[in-house]
Amino acid sequence: MTEIPQERRVVTAIPGPKSQELQARRTATVAGGVGSVLPVFTVRAGGGIIEDIDGNRLIDFGSGIAVTSVGASAEAVVRRASAQLADFTHTCFMVTPYEGYVEVCEALAELTPGDHPKKSALFNSGAEAVENAVKIARAYTKRQAVVVFDHGYHGRTNLTMALTAKNMPYKHGFGPFAPEIYRVPVAYGYRWPTGPENCGPEAAAQAIDQITKQVGPENVAAIIIEPVLGEGGFIEPAKGFMPAIVKFANDNGIVFVADEIQSGFCRTGQWFACEDEGIVPDLITTAKGIAGGLPLAAVTGRAEIMDAPHAGGLGGTYGGNPVACAGALGSIETMREQDLNGKAKRIEEIMKGRLAAMQEKFAHNDRFVIGDIRGRGAMIAIELVKDLVTKEPAPEAAGALAKACHAEGLVVLTCGTYGNVLRFLPPLVIGEDLLNEGLDIIESAFAQV
Repeated sequence: MTEIPQERRVVTAIPGPKSQELQARRTATVAGGVGSVLPVFTVRAGGGIIEDIDGNRLIDFGSGIAVTSVGASAEAVVRRASAQLADFTHTCFMVTPYEGYVEVCEALAELTPGDHPKKSALFNSGAEAVENAVKIARAYTKRQAVVVFDHGYHGRTNLTMALTAKNMPYKHGFGPFAPEIYRVPVAYGYRWPTGPENCGPEAAAQAIDQITKQVGPENVAAIIIEPVLGEGGFIEPAKGFMPAIVKFANDNGIVFVADEIQSGFCRTGQWFACEDEGIVPDLITTAKGIAGGLPLAAVTGRAEIMDAPHAGGLGGTYGGNPVACAGALGSIETMREQDLNGKAKRIEEIMKGRLAAMQEKFAHNDRFVIGDIRGRGAMIAIELVKDLVTKEPAPEAAGALAKACHAEGLVVLTCGTYGNVLRFLPPLVIGEDLLNEGLDIIESAFAQV
C-alpha cells in the first residue's frame, strides 16, 4: 500500500483530459440516472486526498458522503480486509456463518448507547438497514404506521423513498410509494417562526399533536429520525425536541429508531450523534462510516425487539459479507486507536471558527450571505440565503461556490431541502494543514462568486 502525498496538486483543468475521455465512455454505457458531483476519475485516495487519473490531487471534504471517515485506504481496514479476501470472500451467513459477523455485532452492542442487552442484524446499505428497522418494529409492535419528519432522508428503495421528505431527485416519477407513512414537523431552529430558542418544545408539541390526532399513537410501530438530518441540510433538531419525542414514543409503546447512517461512528465527535442529549434509541441504524468504504450496514437494538421477527424473516445474500465485516473491525480499530472522536471535535473547532470569520467578512454581499453555520464534529454546514431577514434560500450561490471549489481542487457537496446548503464532511484523519487549505479555497470562492 503506497502512501499518497497529503498535498493538493492541480496540474490540469478539472476535470482533466483523461477524465473527460473516461466520462465519454461512461456516458455511453452507464445509466444517465446515476449522477456524479464532480466527474474526475479516481485512481487513488487516502487521508484527506483524492488523486485522479490526470495526476491532480484534490482535498476531500466529502468522504464519499461520510463513508471514508478513517480515510479511503486506512491501514487497518486494508490489512484486515486483505487477509479475509485471501481466506474466503463469501459463504452467505444464512448458509454457513463465520466469526467476523459475530465480532461486528459484539462491537455494535458495546459501542451503541445504552447498557441493555442488544442484538444486531447486518445488511448492505443504509436504505436496507432502515427498511429492516421498520420490519422489526412492525413485527414487535404488531402495528403498521411509521412516523418520519420534514427534511428527513432515509434512502432510495420504495419504502425508504416514502420515508424520505424531498421529492427531487429522490422520489420524482417513482411512485406509488409504500403506505402508512406519516410526516410531521421537525425542530429546524434557523427557520422556526418564533425563533430557535422556542423551537424545540414548540416543534415537539406540534409533532406529537399531529401524531395523536391524525394517526393515533396506538397505531404507530416506529418513529424514525436522524439525530442530525443529513440530506435535509445538516439540521440539528433544536434542544429538547428529541427527548420529548423519545418520551412520547416510550409512553406509547412505539419503537424509537435513530437513523445514524450519516451521523454515526465518530462523525459528530461522539460514537453516535444521539448521545448528545443522552438519548438511548430502541433501534439504531448504521452504515456509511462503519466499514471504511466497504458496503456494510446494521440494525442494532434491544434484544427483545430485534428477536421479534421469525427465524428466516431477516437476511439477504450479501448482508454482513465477510470482507466488509473485516473492514468494519479495521475501521473501529482505527477510530479507537487514533481517537477519531477527538479529531472530529478539533475539526469542528477549526471549521466553525473559520466559517464564522467568513460569515462576518461577507455579511454585506448583495447577492447572498451565510445565514447559518451548524453541525457537530466533522459534519458541518453553512446555509446560504439571499437576505438575513427574509432567509430566502440561495441555491444558485451554493452551486456556484461548489463549482468554484471544485475548479481549485477541493471536493465539496451541496444538500438541503432548498438546495442552498454547503456541507463539509472531511475524513476524520485529515491533516490540519489540508483542512485549513480547503477553508482558504472556500474563502476565495466566496470572494470570487
